[in-house]
Amino acid sequence: MLNGLFRYDPGNLYSVLEESWKQGEFGWNSSFSLNINASDISDIIITGLGGSAISGDLIKNFLGHELKKPLSVNRTYTLPEFADEHTLVIASSYSGNTEETISALHAALAKNCKIIVLTTGGEAGRIAAEHGIDTVPLQKGFQPRYALYNSFFTLLRVFQKLNLTAFSDSDANKLISMLKDLGQRWAAESGNAFKTAVELKGFTPVIYSATDFNEAAGRRFKGQLNENSKLHAWAAEYPEMNHNEIVGWETFKIQGVKYKIVNLFDEEMHPRVKKRFEIINNLLNSEKIDIIKLEGTMGSRRERLIEIVYLCDWISYYLALLNEKDPGEIDFIHHLKDKMAEV
Repeated sequence: MLNGLFRYDPGNLYSVLEESWKQGEFGWNSSFSLNINASDISDIIITGLGGSAISGDLIKNFLGHELKKPLSVNRTYTLPEFADEHTLVIASSYSGNTEETISALHAALAKNCKIIVLTTGGEAGRIAAEHGIDTVPLQKGFQPRYALYNSFFTLLRVFQKLNLTAFSDSDANKLISMLKDLGQRWAAESGNAFKTAVELKGFTPVIYSATDFNEAAGRRFKGQLNENSKLHAWAAEYPEMNHNEIVGWETFKIQGVKYKIVNLFDEEMHPRVKKRFEIINNLLNSEKIDIIKLEGTMGSRRERLIEIVYLCDWISYYLALLNEKDPGEIDFIHHLKDKMAEV
């Protein structure tokens, strides 16, 4: 069945996904120097949009309590008022031409922030060169959302060089090796990724994760379903959804939408959060709502986080093919950019 679907993938993004480990290898081994005095950093802002911002969300979950500096991800044209000369702003734009990120970069310059630019070039690269800003090169040749593993490992390397994490070469190599093995496993029709995509076909996915634990995976999966699978989806987090969204399920039967829950679960979640998952699952099961549970199998929490993100990337790719859509096409985004350029 799968072989007959590859006609919907003219850009051979199958191979890009399968070789994601190579992006990690490139990012971690990237050669660059930084002139930032890490001891003078009070807080960190990663500013970007879309695929260039999700690595910030992921690094926040990945480093967790190891990171002793406040870290926020900024997705707009400006910076928070608190940003100042002690704030490290990491401007992440794969193309270098994301207008919101360029605007935020100008704001960082005006506020005299410490700045690092992650990019393949473009206007952000030009501004960085003009102002002598530390620039970290990203691997060229991908759509931004398909370059996550290059962006993530590059960003992780930046944090390591600034002594903000003890993550080591051996840790990185282990993670990269894991991606290689998983890519070979999920590239097969018999793998869990394709089977899950088949389960999701014809449904609107509702993704639940846990705040300050793996919500980056939920946000990533939603975005990948939107861009790759051309599908509406939404993502919410425990415990917040228990205080509002839970009540929305009271009317799902009259909404005319076929929903399916995807729980991104992990045994190391807070015990009370795990209990909340259990109660809500039982409630939704009683309402005949189907639930898919995705849970990592690797040894450490960090490995399982990356494992789930990668699994969901594969699921969204296969779901695009099952929907007879090109997983690389983003025509509506191009339309928006063209119209914005007219203003």
